[in-house]
Amino acid sequence: MRMPKIFDRKVFELAKKLPDIMPEPFRALEEYDQTLKLRRWDNKVRVNFTLSPEVYGSLKSYCRKEGCKMSAFVERLIVKSVHPKAGKLM
Repeated sequence: MRMPKIFDRKVFELAKKLPDIMPEPFRALEEYDQTLKLRRWDNKVRVNFTLSPEVYGSLKSYCRKEGCKMSAFVERLIVKSVHPKAGKLM
């Protein structure tokens, strides 16, 4: 696997797009420049939903066996089913 060079054109173009893709960290850094206090930002939203005990147990044991977080697993499934073209972002 070839490691990208820091001055590679593709890396530079992606770096220019980052503030549009993930604006919150950049806003926090701009705020830090003015206040010298770095605030935390959340890039996730907390949701609550119910599952049957059997489904919850199966999901928990599967994720433990595979070494992944349940929330990450559920998020991947949602992205695949709701936004199939966005699945490559995960």
